[in-house]
Amino acid sequence: MREIKYTQAINEAMSQMMGNDCSIFVFGEGVDYNGGIFGSTDGLQQKFGKERVFDTPLAEDALTGVCVGAAITGMRPILVHARVDFLMLTMNQLVNHVAKWPYMCGGDIPILIRAIVGRGWGQGAQHSQSLQALFAHIPGLQVVMPVFPFDAKGLIISALKGKKPVISIEHRWLYDKTGEVPEEIYEVPIGKGKIVKRGEDVTIVAISQMVIGAMEAAMDLQVKGISAEVIDLRTVRPIDTEIICDSVIKTGRLVVVDTGWKACGVSAEVAAIAAENVSGFLKTNVARIALPDTPTPSSHALENEYYPNSKSITAAVLKIFGINNSSQPEITKSQIGKHFEGPF
Repeated sequence: MREIKYTQAINEAMSQMMGNDCSIFVFGEGVDYNGGIFGSTDGLQQKFGKERVFDTPLAEDALTGVCVGAAITGMRPILVHARVDFLMLTMNQLVNHVAKWPYMCGGDIPILIRAIVGRGWGQGAQHSQSLQALFAHIPGLQVVMPVFPFDAKGLIISALKGKKPVISIEHRWLYDKTGEVPEEIYEVPIGKGKIVKRGEDVTIVAISQMVIGAMEAAMDLQVKGISAEVIDLRTVRPIDTEIICDSVIKTGRLVVVDTGWKACGVSAEVAAIAAENVSGFLKTNVARIALPDTPTPSSHALENEYYPNSKSITAAVLKIFGINNSSQPEITKSQIGKHFEGPF
């Protein structure tokens, strides 16, 4: 099986589905030029024409309304936002129209909205937020956050074959990651997590780019004698309750790692799932790792302090075991891949 980049996997998913279904079209700011949306829309306009792939004005709320009108009349729009922060301008459409239409009117509304989480580009508090919890709170919306190229392609295809509105939140740091991706069309089910490393002592549930940090931490913990099971949640609405509970029953310990803030976030939801369903199996309190309760800084120096990483996860796990984080040897990144299920 060939290896391709995360961005290529997304591009291929859209291209293949557009080739099979003429009702699918792509629009958004910058989708029509080479390198647009970090390369994820390269070549689509040349292949499918300006009527199906086109640039748009800075009018996010209106464009989301276009999605609603197109979807309820039989089209399948893909609206691309260069940053997830811009979805704040569309909340009326998303919450009061997109999410409510099937409930109020009984019709399908197959919309895919792609949005990007940024980090490391110095754009600060208004352009670097991880806002998945806001959208996951709304009944009627589905929210996916693929980590690996295989899942990125499969989840995009599932969204484009489904009948519900889906928001795909993609982390910019994942775009250059490579992995094995089949050439054919396939689906990854929305609402199902994935175990990327099996373990016996502690469950680490992570989303988006923090799955990579969790994998690195798991290998460091393995050197220290702790067997960690790592779950890539993949979807934050709906959440895979079963995979979380089954793992916690086995390990008795839970650490949740989110790319967003702790208060009222995805980590709180995962912790609540464990508390409501398998609290009797927990040997320790649940540990949560998330962003500090402050807006995102701009400078690289402050970003390095602001964002958690694999060392943060390792320290949290050692703490629930009552172990001091001494200077034991850490495994190198080059050793990671062979220990995990699927490509790294």
